[in-house]
Amino acid sequence: MITQHIDTPTRPAPITADSAAARPRVGREIVAAMSGGAPLAEMDLTALVRRCATESERFYRGQQHDTRYSYELFRRALVTRDEAAWEQLYLHYSGLVEGWIRRSGAFTSSGESSEYFVVGAFTKFWRALSPERFAAFPSLASLLQYLQLCATSVVIDSVRAQSWSEMLPEETITPSHAPHYAPDEEAMSRVDREEFWHFIDGQLNSEVERVVVYCSFVLSLTPRAIYAKRGELFSSVNDVYNVKRNVLGRLSRNQQLRAMITP
Repeated sequence: MITQHIDTPTRPAPITADSAAARPRVGREIVAAMSGGAPLAEMDLTALVRRCATESERFYRGQQHDTRYSYELFRRALVTRDEAAWEQLYLHYSGLVEGWIRRSGAFTSSGESSEYFVVGAFTKFWRALSPERFAAFPSLASLLQYLQLCATSVVIDSVRAQSWSEMLPEETITPSHAPHYAPDEEAMSRVDREEFWHFIDGQLNSEVERVVVYCSFVLSLTPRAIYAKRGELFSSVNDVYNVKRNVLGRLSRNQQLRAMITP
């Protein structure tokens, strides 16, 4: 009697992190969901930070590396607003951010320390990248690119805040002025300085604003130097920056001032 043998399919063995890693045909996304049997979101912070350091070291050595761990650290810090994760993120990337700041063309003329701008860059990054916006940054590279943009902008903003040109309408700052005068000198030559200062004084709302304007534009002091000189008026050097930015923003929108210095 002839019988036909029918092969019955056997149930495949469950896929584990070890077996997936051993079989290159298994997609990396399967392994990506595992880390010692647990999702990245459940990984202990200390272990996560350790893996971030390991993968960063591999990156700097030009070796194959995995960016998921650093991306998860950013996610915890920015989406869940985990303070411990944010502190570790700052520690892990502050050296990189400081390097970006020191390479900025505006840094040498800023009069501030690189450490000061590192704090400013991370603060700007934190405020700008809300939990709702995090999804717009799908990779570690996009997050770092935005952090670098924040680092560069805080240096540039600081230098611009120390210039008279912040008070002037943009139309007075043209390339044709550059060979002979700075934009602020060109504009000031068109108005009586006593009249100008009398007008500016009338636009200031407090003694604190007068101190900041006088020290910035008459004594040419940086915000840090102003804080050192008149620390009793401010709780931190950031207060000096905030007062200065508010005053300059208000003056730059003043139509009477624009008419006074625009040809």
